[in-house]
Amino acid sequence: MNLYVENKQLFVGGVRIIGVASSSVFLIGDTEVITLSSMFDTPPESVIISPFVPLPAER
Repeated sequence: MNLYVENKQLFVGGVRIIGVASSSVFLIGDTEVITLSSMFDTPPESVIISPFVPLPAER
């Protein structure tokens, strides 16, 4: 996948993160290359995938 983004005069006043996934990337700024990889050292038959944990309601 090739993604091209051109930001002009980017300003970030604040960031509020209320939840993340098991694999997440959060980036503000410039980068040339992002390389993602993943590795599993557990046999597939022993992996247990459960439902997501609900996040608390915003107040």
